[in-house]
Amino acid sequence: MECVSFAAPYHLLNENRNQKKKKSVMSSSYSSSRSSATHRRVAPPPFGNDPTSLGSHRPDVDPAPTPRPIFQCLGFGFIIFLVFLQFLPATHFRHPSDPLRNWTPFDNHNALSSTTLGASSDGNSSFFTNNDGDDGMVHLVSWMDCLDLRLLAVLANSTLSSSRYPHQVFFHFFIPKGNEDKVSFFKLKVLFPDSNLEIHGQEEVKEIVRTAISGTQLAGSSFAEIAPFIIPSVHQSLSKFIYLSPNILMKGRVEELLGIDLRNYAIGAAEDCSKKLDMFFNFDVLDAIQRSASKPWVSETPYMKNACTPDLSVLLIDSRKLEGDFVEAFLWWSKVLNLSERSSRKNLAIVLALYNRYLKLSSSWLSTHAASLEMINKGMVIHYDAPNNSVCSEFGSEATPESDHGNIWMHYLGSMSDRILGG
Repeated sequence: MECVSFAAPYHLLNENRNQKKKKSVMSSSYSSSRSSATHRRVAPPPFGNDPTSLGSHRPDVDPAPTPRPIFQCLGFGFIIFLVFLQFLPATHFRHPSDPLRNWTPFDNHNALSSTTLGASSDGNSSFFTNNDGDDGMVHLVSWMDCLDLRLLAVLANSTLSSSRYPHQVFFHFFIPKGNEDKVSFFKLKVLFPDSNLEIHGQEEVKEIVRTAISGTQLAGSSFAEIAPFIIPSVHQSLSKFIYLSPNILMKGRVEELLGIDLRNYAIGAAEDCSKKLDMFFNFDVLDAIQRSASKPWVSETPYMKNACTPDLSVLLIDSRKLEGDFVEAFLWWSKVLNLSERSSRKNLAIVLALYNRYLKLSSSWLSTHAASLEMINKGMVIHYDAPNNSVCSEFGSEATPESDHGNIWMHYLGSMSDRILGG
């Protein structure tokens, strides 16, 4: 029997071995590359690159919390509020020459508030002219039916001593002879060489009154009481001023008085509630006049019996707001009430002409009598009777002496000054 050999040829065996080797190498290479790729995918990232790791490893660089919208709105609103505060008008000022650097209030609707404090060419502080045409000075007006220079000197000295800015105070004294009386002017200038001071005549003012009353005589003191309301028509430069009775001590700062806003009123006066309206008038007559008369200066409502009367010793007057019928109202009341026959020093026609037509000033500007040292120290306006004070006869310049009351005036007038003015 013929033997058949099942052994494969050598070259076939060798080829099979090579194919198996290739498959083994390829399988090993694929496993190695896959294992490498798998290793790269699962490898953790370097420290600091994983955002999830920031919270646990770096708490100091946590992102800032987002503010709530309501707080953002409040913060923005507060900033806007601070910006708008810059546009509010100023209410106080400090003068650079004031050693105490005190804050002084002022009103933007008056002569002082609309001016700016600065330095003048001579080194003194001054008020610059404002837009209303005022010169920035504090104009003080006083009228004397009979000349007594001592009263004017005491008034000037007390006012200048109390004022914070005495160089801004300007006195206008209306005396019987006026500019013709050079001696009186020079005597006052000797005592107050650095003051702003002028003396004026009275004839122009008196002529206006005489023309208005058409020959009817008024009480002797009527000129002094009606003069403050006529003076602006003669001296038109006095647009806003303070009228002072000559027999007072001014211990308040007049620049603060001038700084008061009169609003729609032309006149400001303190109320004297120790003198009520029913103390001077018969209200049956007054009510009958009120019901029957159709004048613009007569009150449309009944007059109040307990109404306080204005103090005429200190008046703040803005002539630009002064109504043209005021003098007519004064003269009308004088005729209706027949006040020309009375000898009272306080002309009551002024009280009725001013009824509800003036701004009521603070009671601190009410003139008080020098009854005690305490009242003198506390009061801002002190009313007094100086020695040899005089009351003028009707439409004349003759003087009759009054009794003496106190010596308060001597604190503002030395013996030498008394001799100079009285001589």
